[in-house]
Amino acid sequence: MHPRLELCNICKRYPGVVANDDVSLSIQPGEIHAVLGENGAGKSTLMKIIYGAAQADSGEIFSDGNPIVAHNPAVSRALGIEMVYQHFALFESVSVVENIALSTSSGFHLPSLADKIRDLSLRYGMPIDPHRQVHDLSVGERQRVEIVRCLLQAPKLLILDEPTSVLTPQAVVKLFETLRQLAAEGCSIVYISHKLDEVQALCDTATVLRNGKVTGTARPKETTSLELARMMVGSKLPEMQVSPPAPSDRPVLEVKGLSVKAVDHFGVDLKDVSFNVHGGEIVGLAGVSGNGQAELIALLSGERTHERADAIRICGTDAARLRPQERRKLGVAFVPEERLGRGAVPSHTLWENAVLTAHRFGTVRKGLIDRGKAKAFATGIIDRFKVKANGAQSTAQSLSGGNLQKFIVGREIALKPKLFLVSQPTWGVDVGASAFIRQTIIDLSRAGAAVFVVSEELDELFEICDRLLVICQGKVSPPLIRTTADREEIGLLMTGQGMGEGVSANRGGSVAFQD
Repeated sequence: MHPRLELCNICKRYPGVVANDDVSLSIQPGEIHAVLGENGAGKSTLMKIIYGAAQADSGEIFSDGNPIVAHNPAVSRALGIEMVYQHFALFESVSVVENIALSTSSGFHLPSLADKIRDLSLRYGMPIDPHRQVHDLSVGERQRVEIVRCLLQAPKLLILDEPTSVLTPQAVVKLFETLRQLAAEGCSIVYISHKLDEVQALCDTATVLRNGKVTGTARPKETTSLELARMMVGSKLPEMQVSPPAPSDRPVLEVKGLSVKAVDHFGVDLKDVSFNVHGGEIVGLAGVSGNGQAELIALLSGERTHERADAIRICGTDAARLRPQERRKLGVAFVPEERLGRGAVPSHTLWENAVLTAHRFGTVRKGLIDRGKAKAFATGIIDRFKVKANGAQSTAQSLSGGNLQKFIVGREIALKPKLFLVSQPTWGVDVGASAFIRQTIIDLSRAGAAVFVVSEELDELFEICDRLLVICQGKVSPPLIRTTADREEIGLLMTGQGMGEGVSANRGGSVAFQD
């Protein structure tokens, strides 16, 4: 039996970097194959080459024993190869069903296709309204659209890049059941994830890339996560250092009875949201994507204002009516979930992107940009956060997703904020960089800053947060003490079960809520 996919000596070079260096691997029918590596290791480039979105400089690709010639995405789809990109390929101005219809080669009937999308998304635990406009969807909801789009094509080879970052633990179990069933039916799956426990639970084989080269293969179920991590980074991972919090006497961020209607018909109304964040602590917000996180973070950052000024107080100042720049003057820094477009201008250089939020830190004087200081500021971030880039002149869009995330997080932390708002801090970031970013966030809080983290990764929240909130359908639970909270119970709260009861039981006893 021929491999479903075989790569032989694939090489790909870009100016100043070798993305893939003599890469060979094979994937059998029905195999779930992980591709692991740090950000910038060459994973995304290799996946684009497999899908035909990028052309290798040399090497060969075989599908079911036959060489692929004149390779492009249309050829891949005809061969049954489907891919969910880390940065999604969706048209924002049309609906979900119209986006999916545009990816089909045959004729389509929108009402029947909408029914298929609705049924399939519910079956896989990723509910999505087929008639919603894509521009109204969160990043997590857009990922659901891409996964459902691929599954509708009954693929022979499915490439998934970080597919579980938007799911509850219960939904992850459901997705894994689906992927195992697809594999049992003969579908091969290429699985890219930085969650090594997922790789161990799901994957049959793992190929590890480092600096564009294959450094080894492993059987994840027979290998420890520490061994996999060491194969990826080539050294021992740093251990997290989390000292006890020392909250300030007065909160830095106060949210009181915040209720607001969604901007659009498909958004989520916020309902009487109240919580505080003190200096010296990290408060995390857990929830399935699309339950009001985007609406809440927009109100906290100033992207959207509220008519009642005291609904949000920052450093003792009524701030709900203030614009983003006015809030930044109070000491707010913000990392949005969408890297390209909101966190950085894709076509601008890193030093130009640094000026966007650091113009009050010596990079701009009397309305004129000091290029030397702007480049020095950007270079400092690149060095401190180990961003793989060809210097401050590199454009944002030339970086891998994880390296761009490191730059944006580093840029905001370099501003030494009093209140740090961050959404999905390590989404798509490799295990080594994730540890560094998380430790930096912890250190920032222990230096006195108030930190509010929105994340759909429970492991991340449990690792760094002192208190946890859960959001579901626009309602926010009372805060839970992280050390007494239970992951399964939080997963249930994320689906609306137990929301608003104040105290909920778990296997370890009662979960204490702290005001």
